[in-house]
Amino acid sequence: MPTNIAAETAANTPGSTAAQLPPRKGVNSSSDHKSAAGAGGAASGSGRAAPTQLTAPELPLDLQVFNSAVLLVDKPKGWTSFDACNAIKKAIKRLGIKKVGHAGTLDPAATGLLIICTGSGTKSIEGFMAAQKEYSGTLKLGEGTVSLDAEEEVTERLPWEHLTDEQLQEAAKTLTGDIKQVPPMYSALHHQGQRLHELARAGVTVERAARPVTITRFDVHRDASDCQLVHFYVGCSKGTYIRTLCHDLATSLGTTGHLVALRREAIGDARVDKAWDIQVLLDKLFAAIREQRGSAAEDSNSNDDNRQRRNHKGRGRGGGRGRGRRNKDGAAAPQAQ
Repeated sequence: MPTNIAAETAANTPGSTAAQLPPRKGVNSSSDHKSAAGAGGAASGSGRAAPTQLTAPELPLDLQVFNSAVLLVDKPKGWTSFDACNAIKKAIKRLGIKKVGHAGTLDPAATGLLIICTGSGTKSIEGFMAAQKEYSGTLKLGEGTVSLDAEEEVTERLPWEHLTDEQLQEAAKTLTGDIKQVPPMYSALHHQGQRLHELARAGVTVERAARPVTITRFDVHRDASDCQLVHFYVGCSKGTYIRTLCHDLATSLGTTGHLVALRREAIGDARVDKAWDIQVLLDKLFAAIREQRGSAAEDSNSNDDNRQRRNHKGRGRGGGRGRGRRNKDGAAAPQAQ
C-alpha cells in the first residue's frame, strides 16, 4: 500500500551538461515563464539565479531552460510521485539533463500539485518543501481504517448521524493554529531502521512523539447529498498529515472517520490551476525534442550541401589542379613536364 508522506524528495542522480540544440521555431520564448523564486524556490540573496518556472499551456522556445527549471504538474490519481518524476526524466535525458527531483510526495490515491525540479533547479527543492501547503479533500464520518485513509479496509464503525454542521465547524476551529500531531503508523517515518508502515503491516505498533504543526485554515462543510461526507480545505505547514487532521476532527466529536479524497491545491505561491496535465506535458515535450533534433539534422545537412557546392564550383573554375592556367596576359601557361 502506498504511504502518505508530508514532505519527501525523490532521489537525484548526478547531472550533466545538456547538448546544445537550436531553439525551436514559433513557440513562446523562455521569457514568457517566470522565475520560481517567489513560489518558495531559490531564496533571494542565495547567490544563484532562480530556476525558471514552467507552467501550462506552452513550453518555452529554448528547451535548455530544463537545465534549471521548476515544473508545476497536476498529478493524476493512480500515479506515484516517482512515476511522474521518472517520466520527465526519461524525456529530458535526451537533452543531456539527468537531475530530477520533486518537492513533496503525493500518494497514488491523491491528485494535485506536484512540483518537479530539473537540472540545477533541484537545489530549490528544500525551499518548496518548507513552504505552506494547501489541500482540499473529503472525510467520511463514522468509518475508521488503520491507515486513516481509503487504502485499507474499514475496521471500525461508530455513530455519526447526531453530528450537526455547527459542531463540525467548531471542532475544526479547535484544530486551527499551532497544534501537535501524532504521526500515523502508516507513514514513511523510521523507527530503529524500519519504516513505520512496514512495522504496521507486520502488526507492530510503536510509540510516536507528537510533532508541532501549524494549521492556518481548516474550512469544513457537509456534502449536499450525503451527510456522511465532509468536504474540507486546509492550509498547513510542512510536516502536516491531513489524514491525521481528519481523524482527529472525527474523534474529537466522539466518532471516527477516514480520508477518502485528497487534492493538493498549492505549494507557496505555486497553484495547481497553473499546472500541467502530465500526459499533455510529456506529449509536447517529446514533440519539441523531436523538432529540435530535426532542425539540428537539417542544419547539418545544409552545411554539408554548402560544402559540396563550394568544392564543386572550385573544381569548375580551376578545371583541375595545374590544368588550363593562364598568364596575366591571358596566354596559356606552360605545363609542367
